Amino acid sequence: MKSRRKFSSVFKSKVALEAIREQSSLSELSEKYELEVSQISKWKREFVDKSSLVFDIEKPKKTTEKETQKLYEKIGRLEVQIDFLKKNYRKTWSTVSKING
Repeated sequence: MKSRRKFSSVFKSKVALEAIREQSSLSELSEKYELEVSQISKWKREFVDKSSLVFDIEKPKKTTEKETQKLYEKIGRLEVQIDFLKKNYRKTWSTVSKING
C-alpha cells in the first residue's frame, strides 16, 4: 500500500504554474513530478480559482503624523513609569534587606 505524500504549497504552486503555462503537457508534468494527471489538474484549477485572493490582501495602513506623535508620547510615559518602579523597587529591596539582615 502506498503511503500518502505531502507537498508544500511552494511545490504545488510551482507545478500549477507550469501546468498553466502549457509549455509541457499534463502527461509530461505527471512523469516529471511523479504525480497523477488528475492531481495536477486539481492544483491548477485551485490555483486559478484562488488567484484573485492575491489582490484582496490588505496592505498595512500607514500611520499618520498624529498617530506617531501619540505613540511617542505613550512610550515616554511608559519609560517614566518604568524608571519610577525601578527606583522604588531598589528602595524597597534595600529596606527589606536591612530588616532581614
